[in-house]
Amino acid sequence: MTQALTVQNLTAHYGTTKVLEDLSLSVGSGELVSLLGASGCGKTTTLRLVAGFLQPTSGKITLGGKDLTRLPAYKRDIGLVFQNYALFPHLSVLDNVGFGLKQRGVASAEREKRARAMLERVGLSQLADRLPGALSGGQKQRVALARALVIEPPLLMFDEPLSNLDAKMRVDMRVEIRQLQRANGTTSVYVTHDQEEAFSISDRVAIMNAGRIMQLDTPETLYQRPANAFVARFVGFENLVPLKVTKRDGASVTAQTRDGSQLALSQDRFGEIPDDFVLAARADGLAVTTDAKAEGIPATLGLRTYLGRAYQYQCETAAGTLVANGALSMPQEPGSGAKLVPVPDQCCVLKPE
Repeated sequence: MTQALTVQNLTAHYGTTKVLEDLSLSVGSGELVSLLGASGCGKTTTLRLVAGFLQPTSGKITLGGKDLTRLPAYKRDIGLVFQNYALFPHLSVLDNVGFGLKQRGVASAEREKRARAMLERVGLSQLADRLPGALSGGQKQRVALARALVIEPPLLMFDEPLSNLDAKMRVDMRVEIRQLQRANGTTSVYVTHDQEEAFSISDRVAIMNAGRIMQLDTPETLYQRPANAFVARFVGFENLVPLKVTKRDGASVTAQTRDGSQLALSQDRFGEIPDDFVLAARADGLAVTTDAKAEGIPATLGLRTYLGRAYQYQCETAAGTLVANGALSMPQEPGSGAKLVPVPDQCCVLKPE
């Protein structure tokens, strides 16, 4: 895949505070990559640096082979979709969509033709003469999207574009954004704090923390094979259990917890297992059983919560408090003993930090 956007060793400071540290990122032509993380992780700063609203302390930004690092924002020709829409309240929907074309010197007739065609694509052609104040939030976001796409930018950037919409409208709009982005083949960077949103809309996702990319991969890989404990916790692996291998027999591995409990794990299911490792498990990845012969982590069951599909238990173990799910057909009383048996499809192996 041809790389459209390349960010190399980007570092940025706000005063004496380092916000980004040696960040590198490549986005392929026609690809949509999301920057995902909590507030303050550096995702919006990265967007602002690429857009030209901020200048990096060091590093390089190129788009289509062109060095943007010190280029003013208005010369970067990047399409932007903001959280607050940023529409001109005194201009009609049609004129808002055509504004970027007007700034680029496109003739009036051609400008109107292209703006109307784009409004047709986002389903707003009937609202061309309205002012933004007469539109719903979802309609305003469609206008902002049409305005960004109509200039046919080499890069489209989204800054938390759906945060002001209700839950159903967010789902509808993310589908529309993805369909339009794919149809246009526009290289895109999407900033969000919402994991479901990022995973549903992206080709790849960069999970960020403290100004660094912790892992950049497909949503499927991030969800199933996180690279480290931070990413594992971020994507829902609530339990991290340190283990040590005590025996190897072909693909079969016997591992021991701190209290001496034995677990049998298959490298055919988990991949290569080092001598010292951490078993990361979602709540569904630790099955609660009262079978005394089962190989699992001994636990005392605490608070029981009804989830509809399972009972979830807070479990006290030698490895600390773990969260595990048990069958609805066999509810266990708080205070009773049980074993927590790993379910490979909801577990993964991490190197210790």
